This record gives sequence, structure tokens and C-alpha cells, in this order.
Amino acid sequence: MSDLIAKAPIDRRMAEIVEPVIADLGYELVRIRLMGGKTHTLQIMADRPDGGIEVDDCAKISTAVSAALDVEDPLEEAYTLEVSSPGIDRPLTRLKDFDIWAGYEAKIETTELIDGRRRFRGELAGVEDGEVLLTLPPQGAGQEPVTIGLQFDWLSDAKLVLTDELITEMLRQRKAAGVINENEFDEIVTDTAEDPAAASEKD
Repeated sequence: MSDLIAKAPIDRRMAEIVEPVIADLGYELVRIRLMGGKTHTLQIMADRPDGGIEVDDCAKISTAVSAALDVEDPLEEAYTLEVSSPGIDRPLTRLKDFDIWAGYEAKIETTELIDGRRRFRGELAGVEDGEVLLTLPPQGAGQEPVTIGLQFDWLSDAKLVLTDELITEMLRQRKAAGVINENEFDEIVTDTAEDPAAASEKD
């Protein structure tokens, strides 16, 4: 299991319990974190293999996970269980994520300095021989974009960057999955001013 899914030892212990339960329901564990505070919160991100998890899915996962944790009882202190989708600007926690989302912008952090830096931002270019390929924008005038390879094991954090292209793709996926039905919308409102000529023609 990747440390990007479950970082701390307690997270990995919880993932050992939770992941099989989620898999039996037909979903995939994307990330799990036990967050501190006055009351601990166990945050679970899950998704369908082909994407498109909904509120009802989260409720189903929450019920099954709660039952499993009640049996295993891995935590002494009280905690709140929180199950959610990965969101649009989702964390990238599995090697396949970097292939699936090739062509979209991402932020990546590494555990150690790589050429003097730990933070990288660029366009995902897929995966090759266990390396995440990232195309960095030109660093100066006359420079060309450069594609670098980062070993998956070097990564400490990675997530998609919220862009118009990403939002459009997510909406397309949800529509294809039947989650969005355009017939349910009476009108589409935009912030673009109406052309006066077009308005006159309507009148």
C-alpha cells in the first residue's frame, strides 16, 4: 500500500481494516487519515473504479466501515467517521492516478530535495517504469517545457490543480455516468452580458 493513501502508522493500520470492506462493496480506497483535535476524525476518501461516487455511496461505505471498526476496535479514543469523494482537485495517491489524469495540471511534493526543490507544478505526462512524468512549464524566455521523471516512492503529496479543463472533464464524466441530467435544468445562467441585438430580436 502506498504511503500516499495512508501515511502514519495508525493510518496504515486503519487502512488494513477499511480497504477490504470498501473493496467488497465495489469501491476503491483513495486516502485515509486520522485527524487530531478535540475529537478525532477518521477521514476516508473513496471512489468507484471508473469514478463518480455519490452521497448514497458514501453512506453505504460509512455504514459498512463503522460495523467493521466496531468489531476490530482499533482506537481507544472517541472519533467521528467522515466518508467523502475525492473531489475535483483530488489527491493523487496511486500510481495509476497519474496515468488516468495525464494531460491535467498537478502539484507534487517530494520527501527529499530534487535538484534543489521539493515542490513541482506542471502537466501530468503519464507513468513510465515506476516514474511519474511531469512536464514543467518554461523557466524563462526562449526556454522549452521540460518533462521530468519522479520515482513514485519519492512523493510525499500530490493533487490535481483546479482548472476549467478539469471541471469540464469531471462534468463530462458525471453526465456520461448518468449523474447529471440536462433535462432537469430549465435554464442555464451565465455571467456573460446578453447581446443587445439578440435581445431586440427576442422582443
